[in-house]
Amino acid sequence: MTKAFATRRIGKTDLHVTELGLGGTPFGNMYRPMDPKDVTATVATAIDAGVRYFDTAPVYGFGLSETRLGEGIHALRRQDIVVSSKVGYSLVPISPAELKPQLWAEPPAMRADFDYSRDAVLRGVEKSLNRLKTPYIDMLAIHDPDEAVDVGAGVDPFSKSHFKAAMDGAFPTLAELRAQGVIKAIGVGINQWQMLCEFAEAGDFDYFLLAGRYTLLDQDSMDRLLPLCEKKSISLIVGGPYNSGILATGAVPTATYDYRPASDAIKQKVRAIEAVCRRHNVPLQAAALQFPLLNPLVASVIPGARSVEELSANARYARHPVPLEFWLELKSEGLIDNRSPIGGYS
Repeated sequence: MTKAFATRRIGKTDLHVTELGLGGTPFGNMYRPMDPKDVTATVATAIDAGVRYFDTAPVYGFGLSETRLGEGIHALRRQDIVVSSKVGYSLVPISPAELKPQLWAEPPAMRADFDYSRDAVLRGVEKSLNRLKTPYIDMLAIHDPDEAVDVGAGVDPFSKSHFKAAMDGAFPTLAELRAQGVIKAIGVGINQWQMLCEFAEAGDFDYFLLAGRYTLLDQDSMDRLLPLCEKKSISLIVGGPYNSGILATGAVPTATYDYRPASDAIKQKVRAIEAVCRRHNVPLQAAALQFPLLNPLVASVIPGARSVEELSANARYARHPVPLEFWLELKSEGLIDNRSPIGGYS
């Protein structure tokens, strides 16, 4: 078994997570089905590779991700790993005839309703515990209070907002559970940084799970969010470090960026990054996984994996040596924000 990845502290808590975690969206059949046996094998490989932090959510496959992760971790010593899940979606049984095309392939007959009330949070936590087959969940985040609004150019990040409901219902409920020692850390999980600024100002959060918004291709969150996180001692968990595909595949014709076909401008930028990668013998995927961790505010990067091979590759990329000169060249070429921390240098 490989030695565990180094750990980083979550906010002001006593909880530490490994720098490389495992995101659970593939376990919920995101885009295409995943064999439950492959989930178990992938979790086992993650442990062997040194990963000790696992993230999931009830809405991932309408319970499939939590259930499958539970099967994967049930034989482990619970105190050796950290598990995070989320609240905010209530899973409601429906007839199979009511199922509509979704992000999740072959889901159970459920629909997901937004509900940030105290009762919904408490019911949701109980159901998550049952699916995960665990006596406790270490970290819980308020999930998608913006209804996962498309954060493309020109889109109002507050066009759909459950901010007030989340702060009136879910936040005090989670804070109470934290004070009781039932959970160790509370956060918000979302695909944009703008609304997170409002949460940072409004509540006492330990972490934010930010998907795709502090990556090798996108550092816009440095303007407002990261300074707020530093001021408030809020850690970042970075989801979607490959920006939904292009930083894993490179600038191939079918590359995707933020869940849509990558634009010519994005492909051109990735090609420029790939050229720097070649000069320094650094795989693009290694740069993508390691860039967020150069910032001390980032506690963990959590790419998903739908196979043993993908998990093993991510672990290798996370450990691949990347010289300082590589990051300096990216800065000098204007390919990353000049304010980006690069291993103690800025």
